[in-house]
Amino acid sequence: MSNQDLDLEYQACEACGVSAEMGFVIKENDDVAEVKVFANGKTALEAELNNYLALAKEVNDSFKYETTELKDDSQELTARIQFECSAEKLIFELRSRSIVK
Repeated sequence: MSNQDLDLEYQACEACGVSAEMGFVIKENDDVAEVKVFANGKTALEAELNNYLALAKEVNDSFKYETTELKDDSQELTARIQFECSAEKLIFELRSRSIVK
């Protein structure tokens, strides 16, 4: 392969201005998404988290998650959502942008 061929392979896309190999976007074993939720009180935090869990279920029913311990006056919740593969995590992260307020 000549240098000219390599230059063409990594040129930025005219439509979007981006050039990358998929290995840089989807990494093997990168299947855990971390979500931070902010609200006033345990009930509000759990309600907000349920929006993310519903979205995760749309991506894959077999997701697993764990959260930080909540108190009644908590204002922040961190959840780690694990999917079966890196692509599902990426799909979740892209789709969850619509949830962020």
